[in-house]
Amino acid sequence: MQRLHARYPFLEAARESVASQTVDLATVVEQDQAVVDRAHERVVAALEAGDTGEPHRDTRTELLSYPVARVLVSLVNERILVRKYARAEAEDAFERFTSDFEETVELKSASNDGLSLETLLSEFDLENAVREVSDGYRIDVGTYLPLAADCWGDEWRLVNRALADGEVPIDERELHVLVQEAVRERVEDGLPFDVPDPIAQALTEEVEDIHEVLANLELTREIDTVVPDLFPPCMKALLDSIQKGEHLAHHSRFAITAFLTSIGMSTDEIVELYRVNSSFGEEMTRYQTDHIRGDSSPTEYSAPSCATMQSYGDCVNKDDLCERIAHPMAYYENRLDDEDEDDLEDWRKAAEGEGESESEA
Repeated sequence: MQRLHARYPFLEAARESVASQTVDLATVVEQDQAVVDRAHERVVAALEAGDTGEPHRDTRTELLSYPVARVLVSLVNERILVRKYARAEAEDAFERFTSDFEETVELKSASNDGLSLETLLSEFDLENAVREVSDGYRIDVGTYLPLAADCWGDEWRLVNRALADGEVPIDERELHVLVQEAVRERVEDGLPFDVPDPIAQALTEEVEDIHEVLANLELTREIDTVVPDLFPPCMKALLDSIQKGEHLAHHSRFAITAFLTSIGMSTDEIVELYRVNSSFGEEMTRYQTDHIRGDSSPTEYSAPSCATMQSYGDCVNKDDLCERIAHPMAYYENRLDDEDEDDLEDWRKAAEGEGESESEA
């Protein structure tokens, strides 16, 4: 089993590697607790942090944890878990393959752990649909549309692309994002599936724990206190930019909007925040917010993880707490937990008073 396969377990070669070892999954879940523990960590981290946790140092354990994690997701059988898990695997893959792409030819030739863009495009049958040009890449429109369908932001809409000769122009980063979407689709494909009873019984404890994590996340979505002073530094900075009327990039706008919906702000409240922004358009802002919230789309989007914020350049002004957490929501919950309940109640009352004053006006 190669380390490359453990880093990219969704690859067809990784699946074949597992199959060639004649690994019996029932035996693994019954006898290899390290694999089960890592699989459990993959799923829980996907829910709590938007990634799959720290890779196991043992290649076999890391690789086998992927099919076992898919079993756990199938046994829990919750649509939100399927979506979050697939996104987390794709997020980690994105971090890894973009890092691999940046390595020099010399480093790549010295290691079999990395992955080239050409190999990854071939993996998803994209090599003939994507071609490099002088100013970036062009991709067949028939390939572009399904991959871009779940990408948030006006820039992904076909009407905003210079379609020519059946091809859509994209830059290098956009190509990487589309490949990430291809990874997500592959991970999500086939989930959930039927699990044989012996395997299900061996994973009862892990499945119950994941159900409990999901239940606690339901409480997270019911946060009723909006305290900007307790926001993570990245969200404070984005909120400050909005209030200054500065233009936000689409990924930044998505991040702060998803965060605000997650902490309980209504669409009307978020629209009011954007009203001072120079690029404000009420109809589009309302549509985008409802889309992120899941009111006008099949998916309720969560705020990006810290890793994603960092990759887009939105991770700024890090403090000590940032070093210990992996998601802006985890930061905010930590700060709320540390705050005096009387102070939080004062914040709630102040917010209600502002709402009443605005409605009277």
